[in-house]
Amino acid sequence: MKAVLDACVLYPTVLREVLLGVAGRGLFVPLWSPRILEEWVRAAARLGPLAEAGARAEVAAARAAFPGAEVHPDAGLLRRLHLPDADDVHVLAAAVTAGADCIVTLNRADFPRHVLAAEGVARRDPDGLLWELWSGSPGAVAAVCDAVVARARQAGAEGADGDRRALLKRAHLPRLAKALAEAGDGSSGGGGGGGGAPGGAAQAKTGRRT
Repeated sequence: MKAVLDACVLYPTVLREVLLGVAGRGLFVPLWSPRILEEWVRAAARLGPLAEAGARAEVAAARAAFPGAEVHPDAGLLRRLHLPDADDVHVLAAAVTAGADCIVTLNRADFPRHVLAAEGVARRDPDGLLWELWSGSPGAVAAVCDAVVARARQAGAEGADGDRRALLKRAHLPRLAKALAEAGDGSSGGGGGGGGAPGGAAQAKTGRRT
C-alpha cells in the first residue's frame, strides 16, 4: 500500500515516528512532496528558530531513510484538481501522480471522500490505518510503538511520563492505544531498541512535539 502522508501527520513527533517506524517495517510505502515537507517545517518554525532547525534535521533524516518517497506532482493535475481548500490540492495531486492508495491526514473537512474517490484515492486517518496494520502485524507495530515511547521518555517529551496508552492517545491514536493495551502487546512502559523512525537524535536536542 502506498500512502501520501499529509503535513499534519508528519509534524507531531510521536505520530510521525510511529507512522515512519511502521513504514520502515515494510507495512506500507510512505510518500510526500517537497511542499508537504516544507509545510511541516513551517509549522515547526512557529515555535521558533530552534524548532525550525530541528524540523529541517528531521526532514533530512526522513528523506535519507525513505529515498524513494518524494513525489513531484504533475503540473496539469495541480490545475485540474479541486478541493474545499485550494492550498491542499498539491497533496491530492501528489497522491494521483504517485498512484497512491490513500492520503493519511487528520484533516477530514478539506479532503472529502467522494472527491478523492473520483481520483482513485482514499482518505485514511492515521489511527484507523495503524490499527488495521496492527491487526495484520501486531508484533511489528507494538515493537515500533514501544521504541517510540522509550525515545519520548528519554527526550522528556510532554506527556511521556504516563503509560504507553496515554501517550499514544495524546498522539491522536486512541484506537491503536486501546488495541495494544487490551492485547497486552509489549510493555506499557515502553521498550528499547529498534523499530523507530529517523530523527531521534535531532529531537532529543531540539525538543519534541507530541
